[in-house]
Amino acid sequence: MSIANIPEKVKIRLWGHAAGRGEYEGCNQPLWLDTLTQVEFNTAYIAHIIADRPDGPRGDAVLSEVLKDKISNLMLLCDVHHRLIDKEDIGGHPVERLRRMKSSHESRIELVSSLAADKQSHVLLYGANIGELSSPVSFQKATEAMLPERYPAEPQAISLGMKNSSAMDHDPEFWEAESRHLHAMFTRYVEPRLADGSIQHLSVFAAAPQPLLMHLGALLSDIPAADIYQLHREPVTWRWQPLSDDSGLQIEEPANLDGPPALVMSLSATITVDRIAAVLENPTIWLVTISRPNNDFLKSREQAEEFRRTVRVLLDRIKSRHGTDSSIHVFPAMPVALAVELGRIIMPKADLPLHIYDENRARGGFEYALTVPGGTPITRDP
Repeated sequence: MSIANIPEKVKIRLWGHAAGRGEYEGCNQPLWLDTLTQVEFNTAYIAHIIADRPDGPRGDAVLSEVLKDKISNLMLLCDVHHRLIDKEDIGGHPVERLRRMKSSHESRIELVSSLAADKQSHVLLYGANIGELSSPVSFQKATEAMLPERYPAEPQAISLGMKNSSAMDHDPEFWEAESRHLHAMFTRYVEPRLADGSIQHLSVFAAAPQPLLMHLGALLSDIPAADIYQLHREPVTWRWQPLSDDSGLQIEEPANLDGPPALVMSLSATITVDRIAAVLENPTIWLVTISRPNNDFLKSREQAEEFRRTVRVLLDRIKSRHGTDSSIHVFPAMPVALAVELGRIIMPKADLPLHIYDENRARGGFEYALTVPGGTPITRDP
């Protein structure tokens, strides 16, 4: 038990450094309220790293007296972690470990609180079922990925997904139900706020079948400022990584234009011609690929920027070769962020319509899903 009389001004400074949150690693609990009842009152404890008496936890014959009221030796903790470090597991909490916790927490608070107002961004989450998997997007994971370049403008995300949906991407009604819901949610919760200027920047975290991601991108367009994030497998994070070795896009144009244009995105996996020919007669293949297609090649913002520039030019090239009365059939195997970006770069009044296909093993291969742009997608064969 502490016997030191800590000056009030030191307590106030500690509260400021900790932002009123528990400094134990992973805690971060607000210490000004009871999170169960939401009643606001002081729930904090001020703990000593080196005890204020030599026989206390981590006490020292000399330093206990010297550091008893120094802010460098004090931590703001909740009741649970105060008891843990001073009673239940003293041996597991040596001085250096507690100092690292304090430094890490206070450095993070200083970083976040120093961000300028123009760095705020509204978090937009969109998830839909993929095969047997549900969406992995969450506000907490999004916030971790944004910092330190951006921080959330609001304490909650704008969520566009259909909650508790039982529809799976092999169900006949899936595409119509999900695309109409996405369109309705975007029109209700995002579009008006973009129009009135209350949203200046968006940070988009999405995990859904690729046709729906392209539909989301088309709804967003490239007019509002937005960062589109990618969920990485190694390491598992939404935070952008250093530039990948597989960064260079390769474009293969067709030798002739006998059939309808098929834009094949062979990025996260290889798509063979026979799988396209099974659903599209005599296709003219326009291929976008990399040296080694794999499902975790997209690591950096620079790769996403290269993709936007390259495919923007390619869409114009396809229109010039096939004519303005054509449509482009898109067969994607690509990262989720690039699927959203593909939708964003489409110019509704200038570009050819994109008929998007989805490969679903439960239904025997590629099948038509929806068309972008144009609001609520078509739900019949193109």
